Amino acid sequence: MLTAPAMIKFLLTLTFAAIAFNPLSSQEHYLLVGTYTGGKSEGIYVYRFNSKDHSHQPVSHIKASNPSFLAISPDQRFVYAVHENGGNHDGGEVSAYRFDNTNGTLQLINTRRTGGDHPCFVDVDKSGKWVFVANYSSGTLSVLPVRPDGSLGEAVTKIQHEGSGTNKDRQAGPHVHATRISPDNKWLFVPDLGTDKLMIYSFDENTGSLKTGSQPYIESEPGAGPRHIDFHPSGKYIYLIEELTGHVVVYLFHDGRLIRLQRVSSLPPDQKGFAGSADIHVSPDGKHLYASNRGNFDNIAIFKIKKDGRLDIKGFQSTLGKAPRNFNFDPSAKYILAGNQDSDEIVVFKRKTGNGLLQDTGDRIAAGKPVCLKWITK
Repeated sequence: MLTAPAMIKFLLTLTFAAIAFNPLSSQEHYLLVGTYTGGKSEGIYVYRFNSKDHSHQPVSHIKASNPSFLAISPDQRFVYAVHENGGNHDGGEVSAYRFDNTNGTLQLINTRRTGGDHPCFVDVDKSGKWVFVANYSSGTLSVLPVRPDGSLGEAVTKIQHEGSGTNKDRQAGPHVHATRISPDNKWLFVPDLGTDKLMIYSFDENTGSLKTGSQPYIESEPGAGPRHIDFHPSGKYIYLIEELTGHVVVYLFHDGRLIRLQRVSSLPPDQKGFAGSADIHVSPDGKHLYASNRGNFDNIAIFKIKKDGRLDIKGFQSTLGKAPRNFNFDPSAKYILAGNQDSDEIVVFKRKTGNGLLQDTGDRIAAGKPVCLKWITK
């Protein structure tokens, strides 16, 4: 029988050995990047990122046509990517990939039609059994079942939006821009840039069906162009970014119903130009909100979230590149990575947790037309 000191030494040896053979330490994560192909990109790229010192290195990539947006399954075994192509109102596709956590590689499982054109967003429900897809050009959305092996079945639900907006160039018809499932898995929120509405559907996770909510939608200001939303960790608030006007709208959320609390600009008051706002994220601690603006700004607006969910502007950070279509926190939330689509790189910023402001680390991750950043931590 081992003595107590020998037993401690033995257990420590096993612990260090487990760490040594673990492909990812607690500080290392996989960064997955969806892109527009052509130019410097061929598909989906995987990098290793260390949250301790923000070091990074390329791991793998898989060829795919315009995999512009990604979603990760709840168990992190599968990745779903839309292919932002179109034609005849049924040219869009979504693919399922198996992710190998030991070496950071992706393997294609299968591909399905999305029931529309130019799918630009994909999300997975909390059970991991359903995938939601937003088809931008056709103004449609669909729900596809996930099989036990991670593959996708044919869409079981398809919805066509109708209507238009006041901006004749951008809102001649419906343009579904996102499909976000609520934290309780009961409600699907669908911003439609073309109709100036945030649609609300009740979701049945047993059948994959969607029904119009008791509050079918909430309207944005005319010509606003609702694009993306994010949820506050408390579940009480939803934040919407308007692409065409650059405003952030704060909603009180309860049981599938929304009440507008505030609408505030994400643009510097002393600058003019087209907003082209793109992405929006609430910090994991619920204290700050960030929103990216492309157009004539190329920045991230930084807000403090007050106790009542409303926002106070804290500042603006240049993304040090062109067209920040997407950005995201690393799993430690110590960094924000901004994907500059038109300058082919991802800029790594350190996030000051006290005031939420960002500081350039000097690190850049080369990536052709990065438009979606996702993480796998296991």
